[in-house]
Amino acid sequence: MATAKSPPALVGWREMVGLPDLASVRIPAKIDTGARTSSLHATDIERFDRDGQRWVRFLLDLGQGRNEAVTCEVPRADRRIITSSNGEAQDRFIIRTRLVLGDYAFRAEFSLADRSDMKFPILIGRTALKSRFLVDPGRSYLQSTRQERKLLKSQG
Repeated sequence: MATAKSPPALVGWREMVGLPDLASVRIPAKIDTGARTSSLHATDIERFDRDGQRWVRFLLDLGQGRNEAVTCEVPRADRRIITSSNGEAQDRFIIRTRLVLGDYAFRAEFSLADRSDMKFPILIGRTALKSRFLVDPGRSYLQSTRQERKLLKSQG
């Protein structure tokens, strides 16, 4: 694994990422330096208390046409006003979870939002990218495995 002091790695405008605390499969993500906060496509979002702590439960879309979602439960969910790409302010739950992108594994913040009208179920924003990655907007899947790239190429 790369460390925080490693030089920034190069990523494409889309990558396969892991969320090992939430799902056992890798999920397609759009890399977006225009977005401050990263976002997950989540539905059926509900807040609850467990052992005196705030938790949130939601269904996580796994993308790539998979007709399945994973039920996730995450502690210490906060709420924040996030301005969406269309300029609309939305009150969203914010979670922190491990993100794996290439050789990097680190905790990142994600807002939970309905991204059903978006092509990618995950958006990686500039806060998660900062000091870790440089983005080549003309390339894709630079930090994804050779097997993933081959599978993605065969899908069109």
